[in-house]
Amino acid sequence: MDRDLTRGPVMGSMLRFAVPMILGNLLQQCYNIADTLIVGRFLGKNALAAVGSSFTLMTFLTSILLGLCMGSGALFSIRFGQRSEDGLRESIRASFVLIAGATLLLNVLAFAALDAIRVLLRVPEEVWSPMRSYLRVIFCGIAATFFYNYFASFLRALGNSVAPLCFLAISAMLNIALDLWFVLGLKRGVPGAAEATVIAQYVSGLGIAVYTWLRHPRIRCLRSLRVRSACVREVAGFSLLTCVQQSVMNLGILMVQGLVNSFGATVMAAFAAAVKIDAFAYMPVQDFGNAFSTFIAQNYGARSWERIRAGLKGAILASMGFSIAVSALVCAFAWPLMGLFAEAGEVEIIAEGVRYLRIEGAFYCGIGCLFLLYGLYRALGRPGMSVVLTVISLGTRVALAYALSAIPAIGVRGVWWSVPIGWALADLTGILYYWLRRDSLLCREPEMKRKSA
Repeated sequence: MDRDLTRGPVMGSMLRFAVPMILGNLLQQCYNIADTLIVGRFLGKNALAAVGSSFTLMTFLTSILLGLCMGSGALFSIRFGQRSEDGLRESIRASFVLIAGATLLLNVLAFAALDAIRVLLRVPEEVWSPMRSYLRVIFCGIAATFFYNYFASFLRALGNSVAPLCFLAISAMLNIALDLWFVLGLKRGVPGAAEATVIAQYVSGLGIAVYTWLRHPRIRCLRSLRVRSACVREVAGFSLLTCVQQSVMNLGILMVQGLVNSFGATVMAAFAAAVKIDAFAYMPVQDFGNAFSTFIAQNYGARSWERIRAGLKGAILASMGFSIAVSALVCAFAWPLMGLFAEAGEVEIIAEGVRYLRIEGAFYCGIGCLFLLYGLYRALGRPGMSVVLTVISLGTRVALAYALSAIPAIGVRGVWWSVPIGWALADLTGILYYWLRRDSLLCREPEMKRKSA
């Protein structure tokens, strides 16, 4: 169901739109958590380290496509708010051509660079063999990631966050069932976990593409892929900067993964499990930030400035309240949460994971605020500012991680502490910029020409 976010109660509209997105991406995490939990419990430490390191790499690769789709989605939302049907259809065609081409190029490069990945990530010999076999399969799912994120971004831009949730729910359940069957029943090992994930990804990707084609006549403009170069440039202006923001964020995480790998298989395994818990914990505020961005973009297109201000105030209160509650839960239950991913006898792995979670988990307000800032600037046609905040956050994280971990008395704890420090510096920058420029940000016309419907 399409939802016009330019009408109705501000927080009610935003939350009704956000909840299916939050539930959907919590299910998305089930893809990776199912792999990690089953592999860690039944295939051992090296297999857990292999799948965990692969997750970090795949997050970086798919973030490129996710960023392109999110940027296009912001433009779709603005066009929808403007009631510009012709402009929306032209944006759909231009973005599909751009992102499909990027997907093909990314897939080719991923397979071509497979053997160089070991050097980049400093993967130990005993971990590389299962990791390589996992990646050879998981790379086959990159196209499915494009299909799902492209059509989900289109639907969400029109206010429909329920349909993407339904397709993710089906594929998440399928992934768990196939994981158990392939790993435990067929004894396929680490490649079996990857095969289960890829099959589930194609169910959600192709399923949502067919649904959108049948239910939304607007998308049928893809029968013709002829687009004006001016429209491609406009789409690229939104999509590429958001792509840079997403990929820079995950490139920094990938660089940290390489540093973590240098501490050996035990720390790798602890990091692999703790990152899954971490991502699951703050995923709701990330998705709330994306829902907030769609709300802002639709109202930006409709020039509803007061509604944007009201939405901003409500979003801050909701995000901070949730972040504080989740911080308390993660810090309190860090040990049993780590125990889900490792055998009780793996005390060193569990202890290191608990240390990570209690350092990062205490500061989820920082990442909650940062996701709102990303969504705000993307929706207001300032995706470049989101890139700046990401560079500050990740640049600080990477620099401090390498500097602090080199001090013997600190070691790997320096990697963990670098994360909340990076969040804090980026938050301060984003808030200061908003405070200085708030009048021009919330009272100006959209930069693109308003096209007649």
